[in-house]
Amino acid sequence: MAEHTLHGQIEMDITGVSDQEAQGEMTVTAGILNPFGTIHAGALVWFADVIATNLVLGGEQVEEGMDSFPVAMTLNAQLLGNRSDGQLFARARWVKRGRRVSTVRTEVRDTEGRVLLDLTSTHINAR
Repeated sequence: MAEHTLHGQIEMDITGVSDQEAQGEMTVTAGILNPFGTIHAGALVWFADVIATNLVLGGEQVEEGMDSFPVAMTLNAQLLGNRSDGQLFARARWVKRGRRVSTVRTEVRDTEGRVLLDLTSTHINAR
């Protein structure tokens, strides 16, 4: 088996978290592109999952070694489109907010408003 080294870099901004939704932005850079020159599906899923996690956390700052963290139990992603450049916007909203388990739907859109990814994730609540 041949060994390969891959490099990438994902950077995003959490632009808002309220009781009902969380939002974020990410610029498409070379560090998230696949060999075809479009966004790697894993980068889109990661972006959406981070925004969903921030909704479940209620805006609490994520820190290494924190006492509790809302681990995702399931991730169901539908890749509906892709881009090779531009800005991406994610918005996470509650599907079901439970005491122990919560479900979040997160959409990632481009600047034209096209949905690129629709992610539904279920999280074990941290608190």
